[in-house]
Amino acid sequence: MIALRPAYLIPVVGFLLLAAIFARNLYIVGIEGRQASDLPSVLVDKPAPQFSLPPISGDGKGFTRADLGGEPSLVNVWASWCPPCRIEHPVLMQLARQGVTIWGINYKDKAADAQAFLDELGDPFKAIGADRTGRTAIDWGVYGYPETFVVDAEGRVRYRHVGPIRSEDLKNKIMPLLRKLAK
Repeated sequence: MIALRPAYLIPVVGFLLLAAIFARNLYIVGIEGRQASDLPSVLVDKPAPQFSLPPISGDGKGFTRADLGGEPSLVNVWASWCPPCRIEHPVLMQLARQGVTIWGINYKDKAADAQAFLDELGDPFKAIGADRTGRTAIDWGVYGYPETFVVDAEGRVRYRHVGPIRSEDLKNKIMPLLRKLAK
């Protein structure tokens, strides 16, 4: 008979614990109808964090906290190296054509790559700040790319969207919220 040592049980117990947590979260998401893009943020209903970012290249004005306010807007965190950002970009272009103000935070990107991305796909942003160190993204609580925040006219974060914005996200969440905040 083979004797089981307690040390051999640790990985098995760890795996079972992780599987139980994963299953529980899937169950909660199914019941509550939440999606991965509906992750909570400690910034919701609080002022946007303080930041001051330079432009992605020498010929822009950059983006600072002082730019937010006066009207509802979106803050989009993106990078040229991010495949989901490329997928989302036509949606941002559509929003910009509809008059939605979109501010950009370019995350840990090379200036030439970011500019080439915009030259190829278009520039929907009112202004873009280069977050070369990633510090501003951390202050916003970003950990996936792209991420988009709805900010009200007072500069308070009202909604956080993780991942590329899809047409159903626009229809069901972002546009209704922007219309509500514009009133």
